[in-house]
Amino acid sequence: MERIGLLAGAGKLPVECAKAAKLLGYEVYAVALLPETDAELKECTADCQSISIAHLDAVLNYLKEHQVSKVTMIGKVTKELLFSGKVQPDARMLKLIMDLPDRKDDTIMMMFVRELAKAGIQAFDQTALIRRLMPHRGVITKREPTAEERKDMEFGFRMAKEIGRLDVGQTAVVKNMAVMALEAIEGTDACIRRGGELARGGAVVAKVAKPQQDDRFDVPTVGLATIQSMVDVGATALAIEADKTLLVEREEMLALAEANNITIAAM
Repeated sequence: MERIGLLAGAGKLPVECAKAAKLLGYEVYAVALLPETDAELKECTADCQSISIAHLDAVLNYLKEHQVSKVTMIGKVTKELLFSGKVQPDARMLKLIMDLPDRKDDTIMMMFVRELAKAGIQAFDQTALIRRLMPHRGVITKREPTAEERKDMEFGFRMAKEIGRLDVGQTAVVKNMAVMALEAIEGTDACIRRGGELARGGAVVAKVAKPQQDDRFDVPTVGLATIQSMVDVGATALAIEADKTLLVEREEMLALAEANNITIAAM
């Protein structure tokens, strides 16, 4: 069996990826990079070890020890960790971070890709094993967007594309063709809550791929937590980019959306 590695952040996506790889005949060796990484990952991999994302030498040594030459990096890892003090980088990671020209998402992730390559490990497309999770163009929920919601979806889509071009974030929260919040270091869910509170109900959320999206990392993903954040602030519509956004926990998230009259459209 061919071996592949999985560098796993938080959320259900790493589990979905591991299960898909197993069905395709791969032997999966996973590194749980965060304490929040789903514990179910241990049940669907040949081996799974918890190693902090900040301990780069230990991560690379684990992959080499298990003769892994291809990895995918998948699951939620927020850049906030670099500034929170929750993780203490090893000497190698600290030097790499200090040498970076900036702390943009793509800059940091490309650093990981380069270090993997130096160790003889190739990072491959996040979506290669789970492309089926990407919905095609169309309305996914039973409720169609209203004319006003559709205008806000299109407006929010354009705003999210622009911050994506700047490598700042991938999510915009809008209402009545006005921007309520744009995603930065806080992540999608916090952006939704902040924008939704400012909108005081009726907000529309748009999440897109960056124009320069590298499918090896940071592919846009929405799931149950996304919808729950929308429910919490009374947001009514979600626009995602068709064929470029991963939809996880689909049945559960759609049920929650339907129960709260939220419309979802892939555009």
